[in-house]
Amino acid sequence: MALAQERIYTIDDIYALPDGERAELIDGQIYYMAPPSRKHQRIVGELFATIHNYINSNNGKCEVDIAPFAVFLNEDDKNYVEPDISVICSPDKLTDKGCVGAPDWILEIVSPSSRQMDYMTKLFKYRTAGVKEYWIVDPDKSRVSVYNFVRNEIDEYSFTDDIPSCIYPELTINLSSLGI
Repeated sequence: MALAQERIYTIDDIYALPDGERAELIDGQIYYMAPPSRKHQRIVGELFATIHNYINSNNGKCEVDIAPFAVFLNEDDKNYVEPDISVICSPDKLTDKGCVGAPDWILEIVSPSSRQMDYMTKLFKYRTAGVKEYWIVDPDKSRVSVYNFVRNEIDEYSFTDDIPSCIYPELTINLSSLGI
């Protein structure tokens, strides 16, 4: 008896989703996304504004983008993600459709429905794709896990700590000072 083959999805399947339905594609598997909470969106907005303002005020070369923003991680048709915040320092990776290749810095805000995805699936995928820095912001635990893949370091911070960025060492972010 033959075994049923698991379907491998592509970017075309993502683009064929009904309007308003969002999903990510990792190694040919579709992961549907629940709508974010108000708190999630507030955190995303504050972090985006802080990073954007820092880059602009320091004439930085990087671009910061906020979800929904397409990231084609492995430059193939089987990996498509929409990180909450992406910082891309190589202009040649940017197209009208999004980012082709790994952003330098990704920030994900954990939601109850995304916990396993952010801490396991995306952690592995981002590391192997070449992301340099990955922050997992966990509002339920008031914790931020910072993965510096360049140095192979992991640091844990509370929302009241000054959290340094690996990409911009002079940038520190204190989530409690942002009103979070």
